[in-house]
Amino acid sequence: MKVGIVGLGLIGGSFAWAYHNEGHEVLAFNRTRSVLDFAMLSGAVDGELTEENAGDCNLILVTLYPQAAIDYIDKMGPHFGQKPLVMDCCGTKRVVCSACFPIAERDGFTYIGGHPMAGTHNSGFKYAKGSMYKGAPMVIVPPRFDDIELLGRVKELLSPAGFGRISVTTAEKHDLMIAFTSQMAHVVSNAYIKSPTAKIHKGFSAGSYKDLTRVAWLNPPMWAELFMENKDFLLHELELFIASLTQYRDAMVNDDMPELIRLLDEGRRLKEEVDGR
Repeated sequence: MKVGIVGLGLIGGSFAWAYHNEGHEVLAFNRTRSVLDFAMLSGAVDGELTEENAGDCNLILVTLYPQAAIDYIDKMGPHFGQKPLVMDCCGTKRVVCSACFPIAERDGFTYIGGHPMAGTHNSGFKYAKGSMYKGAPMVIVPPRFDDIELLGRVKELLSPAGFGRISVTTAEKHDLMIAFTSQMAHVVSNAYIKSPTAKIHKGFSAGSYKDLTRVAWLNPPMWAELFMENKDFLLHELELFIASLTQYRDAMVNDDMPELIRLLDEGRRLKEEVDGR
């Protein structure tokens, strides 16, 4: 298999290593040439992805910010041809898919939206690892849901990455869910760490602090773009969260122990119901 990777950050770099480790040929494009050169020296990448060889690939993974992904696919559309499956790997899907489905139809190539549900708080090729997707979920947004042949092709092309589960959904459903499961966690973590107490926490914190603040260490430009693209769903989740926090605050302000216990027990029971023990 010949795979093209566009963008050699954490996501793209990890895909490059995953396919390289499984014996596949990897071509890549990166805006900063020195990163591409380093990736080729490291062995993860075999050569540069260009207009001339993009059409020879079986799979092209576009791992850029949403608008950059749209711009790249629009520019390269006439050069893809009918052989490659082109998939973006952006964290939101409505904006990218609504732009790229028409581009694919215009230029006659196959495009599908994708979102690998894996990563770390670090960014950049130097943190990439071939095992990052092993057992992780992968979400895809196809142009049609009755194309069994295409879905089978996607599964086969992604198999070297080692995903544990591939979910098929709409762009709308993806963005609704991701506002809760990912974006809210980043907002809450980033806001929580702003307490002045954070600067003097050492010696008084353990697992709870680490779990809650891990994703505060994020890539601001990327996450800001994702938040703004998905702000309708994210603002809805934020309003619900603020309303819940207000209930806890009011119970303590009013010295209402029974209400505070009720709220805590409600959260405990919901966690057990949703995720089990």
